[in-house]
Amino acid sequence: MRTIGLIREGKKPYDKRVALTPTQCNELIERFPDVRILVQPSDHRCIADAEYAAAGIELREDLSECDILLGIKEVPIDELISGKTYLFFSHTIKKQPHNRKLLRKILELNIKMVDYETLVWENGSRVLGFGRYAGIVGTHEGFLTWGKKMKQFDLKPAWLCRDYNEMMEQYKHINLPPIRIALTGDGRVAHGCLQVLKALNIREVTPNEFLHDSFDVPTYVHLVTEDFYVHKDGDEWDKADFYQNPENYVSAFRPYTKSCDLMLNAIFWNERIPRFFSREDMKARDFRIKVIADISCDVNGSVPATVKDTTIEDPTFGFHPLSETVEAPYLPNTIDVMAVSNLPCELPLDASQGFGEHLLKYVIGGLLQADGHPMIKRATIAENGKLTERFSYLKDYVE
Repeated sequence: MRTIGLIREGKKPYDKRVALTPTQCNELIERFPDVRILVQPSDHRCIADAEYAAAGIELREDLSECDILLGIKEVPIDELISGKTYLFFSHTIKKQPHNRKLLRKILELNIKMVDYETLVWENGSRVLGFGRYAGIVGTHEGFLTWGKKMKQFDLKPAWLCRDYNEMMEQYKHINLPPIRIALTGDGRVAHGCLQVLKALNIREVTPNEFLHDSFDVPTYVHLVTEDFYVHKDGDEWDKADFYQNPENYVSAFRPYTKSCDLMLNAIFWNERIPRFFSREDMKARDFRIKVIADISCDVNGSVPATVKDTTIEDPTFGFHPLSETVEAPYLPNTIDVMAVSNLPCELPLDASQGFGEHLLKYVIGGLLQADGHPMIKRATIAENGKLTERFSYLKDYVE
């Protein structure tokens, strides 16, 4: 008999998401009859303790008899149980300074640490993540910000809605103006954005149409990397070369700033990749963008106006392009930036449902294999008090 525990989120501010819903817990038990599930009670979870109890799932404060413990965010150091297998987002693989002590403690307690972020297929693509819900919520927050700034309509933020359906129901009661939207990116986050844009029947146009034509309905253009990056020497676009040698490319996004009202940024970015535009570009009279929903939220990254991240409760700030200062949002002469770094937390019920489906479908079976599944082995950061070979580069980080 193997026992899996759903731990209470202890990191503050409390995350409302959970790895498995009550229905998914029962699906797991049906598939693996020799598995038992315990749920640690929580006052903050998006699914009440009573719902787990009603589904026949046992609530238990003490999870020390569990073999595997599932969470979402980093587990507080003093709550870790030695000798267990943990799955959560540890935020250590990029040597994040604030989590160095966490990884040290994991090693000290002989914990097997499987990080959701490192669960990848053989081609390197992620198995699990909340990116789609970041895109969904970020797009909604972009419209919400636009409505407030232009004083055209009011929308309730996603975190005040019970679920996705309630959030989307609001759009039946407003008329979107002929706003021009530029969406950048082609991963899970961008596809979450597309889900909302398509659900609202917003017209998609080509890059050429977006740059040169006029429309009397809301429109969007979906731009992928080859649309807004070009080789500095005029060589043919090569996606593999771009990600290996991004310094050989320059941004070609500037023309879109003259046609775009609302920018939805959902790209992957690192410091070697050129920014979309410069702060000097933002000072130009023909810079048209009024609202940027920076869903990627790379501070001082691809969007020069994203000088800080924001919170769910206070999601937007104004950036004055001439003085390059942070101002109050919704003022006439500012560009408003929405840069919430934990957007999926605004729809915790939907996000948990989607995450749990993939966890159950692709991960749990391998996790329960006695000889270890290759995917689980690739994702294991630490085991038996040592870093695994794949993550040995973290040695100097923990020492």
